[in-house]
Amino acid sequence: MPAHHSTGKARPLALSPSRAGDYRQCPLLYRFRSIDKLYEPSTVAQVKGTLVHAVLEQMHSWPREERTLPPAVKRLKPTWAEMREKDPQLDELVPEEDMLGFLVECRELLKGYFRMENPQGFDADSTERYVHMVLPNGVPVRGFIDRVDVAPTGEVRVVDYKTGKKPPRRFSEQAFFQMRFYALVYWRLFGRIPDQLRLMYLKVIDSLYLTPGPQELEYFERDLGRLWAGVVADGEAGTFRPKTSKLCGWCSFQDICPAFGGTPPEYPGWPGAAES
Repeated sequence: MPAHHSTGKARPLALSPSRAGDYRQCPLLYRFRSIDKLYEPSTVAQVKGTLVHAVLEQMHSWPREERTLPPAVKRLKPTWAEMREKDPQLDELVPEEDMLGFLVECRELLKGYFRMENPQGFDADSTERYVHMVLPNGVPVRGFIDRVDVAPTGEVRVVDYKTGKKPPRRFSEQAFFQMRFYALVYWRLFGRIPDQLRLMYLKVIDSLYLTPGPQELEYFERDLGRLWAGVVADGEAGTFRPKTSKLCGWCSFQDICPAFGGTPPEYPGWPGAAES
């Protein structure tokens, strides 16, 4: 049975695409991650994504002529070394004997990126941009936008890299949720709706696009308001009920989930919401 311990004191809560996804999937999962802050071991897929994101972020800061595949691939090893220094547990996750295969897979993802886009043809306006605010309807939101591009003619494009599989259309709801989330936050922060949102699936060299209008984003903002009202009601009452689905098989908290005969830790109390 895995040991579950808190990873630190709760800070005031805000919705990000992933935490909103947790609550929609299972309110108790949201509680464990956002309020109890229970430890979950990283997966190889997650750290692969982190490494590739970090290299692409670095690459976009280089002079245009240097933005090619070989120098990007060369950054994999030193960037991984920096990550391991910050988190020694990565050595257990990707042991020396698996290192070559791991780096080859990361190189393939970078190759996928370069087959989808020529970074020598434009300069990113910003990368890994942290956004946080309270929406007009009182919902606190936060998150990181992988990249924002602004064309010479003023059009805005928001780009997010995905290193996993592209979901089939009928399962892509969470992907579109994430795009609408960042479109809404960008609009409310800067007074302009991005002209295009793009999720780049580097593994399969394919993209999902969204071009939202104000009405779509206003509906979405209302939905976020309802979702946040549910979080606050559960938070103040400490209810956070489990919701079972096919995804339970992948949950690292099954042993403390009442739906599977487990006992959750004592509820630590509602930490409140983030201020603007």
